[in-house]
Amino acid sequence: MIARVEGRLIEKAPTRAVVDVGGVGYELLLSLSTYVELPDEGKTVALRVHTHVREDVLQLFGFHSERERAVFELLIRISGVGPKLAQAILSGIDPAALVEAVRGGDVPALRAIPGVGPKTAERIVVELRDRVLELAETPEAPAGSGRGGARGEGRVEEAVSALVNLGTPRARAERAAEQAAEELGAEAAIEALVRAALRRLAR
Repeated sequence: MIARVEGRLIEKAPTRAVVDVGGVGYELLLSLSTYVELPDEGKTVALRVHTHVREDVLQLFGFHSERERAVFELLIRISGVGPKLAQAILSGIDPAALVEAVRGGDVPALRAIPGVGPKTAERIVVELRDRVLELAETPEAPAGSGRGGARGEGRVEEAVSALVNLGTPRARAERAAEQAAEELGAEAAIEALVRAALRRLAR
């Protein structure tokens, strides 16, 4: 299994990145929390990896911190939560906030994430409740080189791209992203814009 990838970042988008390692390009699926930590294209990046294997597909999920990977791996053990939904959950709420939501039994905070219904939200709280102390103690240390993130112009379009890749129809994604930009300002961080848009979509 691939546990860590380090190389030159050759492509990045809100839900994926391609890292060149010795001439081989590895596609890694990302949460929004990891995307905002990426350096600029062309720079070196290191990401922790969860390798997901099925009969018909092999997918690599990349994480900026060990805590995020640990949360992801606990989420996919829950009935009804696959890798794509776990990726969406970690795009809608950062690992520290997820830990607090589980610790406090805050089901509404989890239901606010698109794709998470009431039963799934309750299962997450019940099944992770005994693990939150372990999660809270998992280090946040990054996997390695470079911190970047979405900066400059185009944040609203990047937010739209992230929402579409998380399963939102483009017209709804554009409307929600524009409303989030009006609320927070177009210069708000991409992570803040997407999470504000997700809250609006969940209403």
